[in-house]
Amino acid sequence: MTAAFNKNVNNAATHPKFLSVWDIQAYYGESYIVQGVSFDIHEGEIMALLGRNGAGKTSTLRAIARLDNPGLKHGEIWLDHQPLHLMKSYQAAAAGIALVPEDRRIIAGLTVEENLQLAQIAPPIGWSLERIYELFPRLGERRRQDGVTLSGGEQQMLAIARALARDIKVLLLDEPYEGLAPVIVQEIAKTLNIIRDQGITTIIVEQNAVAALKLADRAVILDTGTVVFDGSAKEVLENDALRAQYLAI
Repeated sequence: MTAAFNKNVNNAATHPKFLSVWDIQAYYGESYIVQGVSFDIHEGEIMALLGRNGAGKTSTLRAIARLDNPGLKHGEIWLDHQPLHLMKSYQAAAAGIALVPEDRRIIAGLTVEENLQLAQIAPPIGWSLERIYELFPRLGERRRQDGVTLSGGEQQMLAIARALARDIKVLLLDEPYEGLAPVIVQEIAKTLNIIRDQGITTIIVEQNAVAALKLADRAVILDTGTVVFDGSAKEVLENDALRAQYLAI
């Protein structure tokens, strides 16, 4: 780690939090992408996971969600005392992990409501449709519309709503603001604050670093697969040198 910005990263094995990632190392194909990443998150926190392209952010999310098994070569991931690193992706999902990928993966040919109902076919069931439509009234208005015909912002809302249709503990968001107008970004940020108030922990990977930092409680910055900063989001917003060195903003 760069000395000027080095923070003490707690070992998850000795300082357990709600979600603990300890010294994970992961590959994408033959590429060694995640090179010993560690961080802890408290229940109900929003954490911005930041860094330049190729820093290992998405690979870290996928490792937590267990989507690249056996991509994780070393390390441990614990969720509320459950060993995610020993689980398959479907087991991690049942344990409460939900990943909203960058491409949202709305299912073509299904309406908004059918996309939500599909998420609830098997337990554990999360929010009811009524509760989801209360949080996302626009989805309620378009419940009979094919999901892929929604606007980009509405599709992002549907992808988040589909995650909430399951009984989740941790929401992983990969580039949720990509291609969205500033007013829609603000609307989604307000929604994520409401979700935090329900006790759901969120990790957001986002190239719009300033928007992510304004939303987040904490920030972890990766550089070439390692943690170079772990601290408050406010500190990153106020540290011009840190942002310039690692985020180019």
